[in-house]
Amino acid sequence: MDLWPGAWMLLLLLFLLLLFLLPTLWFCSPSAKYFFKMAFYNGWILFLAVLAIPVCAVRGRNVENMKILRLMLLHIKYLYGIRVEVRGAHHFPPSQPYVVVSNHQSSLDLLGMMEVLPGRCVPIAKRELLWAGSAGLACWLAGVIFIDRKRTGDAISVMSEVAQTLLTQDVRVWVFPEGTRNHNGSMLPFKRGAFHLAVQAQVPIVPIVMSSYQDFYCKKERRFTSGQCQVRVLPPVPTEGLTPDDVPALADRVRHSMLTVFREISTDGRGGGDYLKKPGGVGEPWL
Repeated sequence: MDLWPGAWMLLLLLFLLLLFLLPTLWFCSPSAKYFFKMAFYNGWILFLAVLAIPVCAVRGRNVENMKILRLMLLHIKYLYGIRVEVRGAHHFPPSQPYVVVSNHQSSLDLLGMMEVLPGRCVPIAKRELLWAGSAGLACWLAGVIFIDRKRTGDAISVMSEVAQTLLTQDVRVWVFPEGTRNHNGSMLPFKRGAFHLAVQAQVPIVPIVMSSYQDFYCKKERRFTSGQCQVRVLPPVPTEGLTPDDVPALADRVRHSMLTVFREISTDGRGGGDYLKKPGGVGEPWL
């Protein structure tokens, strides 16, 4: 059906108005810039997942596919002008399974995770991620372990299977023991599943702390600029000889050490783009 000339003119005017409004909102509205950056961040990850799926499908569901996802995601920090500094990577045990526990602030944790992710390591994620379109399928192909947190019995069963997988297949797992994203610049109390898993498998716990994003990212304030994040790998915590009765004290001890480091590396005043002026910065952000 042909459009009458007035309709074409209306569409053209709307298009020109959109071309004018988008740059105006970008430069004049920090909130609009925040929503645009987050929309692009999530959309770009979904697009990269589409590209990764055929490559990962060659192996099928395999933890080695996580290397492909990591390779495809590492560049995102450059798009946003975020410098990720890793310290303590030598603390990773070289040749044994272990459980990584890390603080959880936002979806931007993915940048720090990909920067430091050890070989044959997969995250434990909530089951809802499995239905997140192309990203869910790519994660499944990469061996990500999905848990239904609402069904405690199923979660316990899955964790028991994971404990066996750690030992028989030389796999490491990455867990966010806070259980949910925490935007308040601190750490929530830890859930104990990761610590029960480590004790059951008698493998070490490797704590990883990501510094606060408050200097460059704040969901409440709708602020997302360039900045710097430090990722600190702490010495492994052994679990040999521990029993389920020791788990509460173990979880509290690990959380205390992580919280101490979090406060230390989050109060050095870095971020907000100052590092771009220093040698070795990642350069101007593309977005």
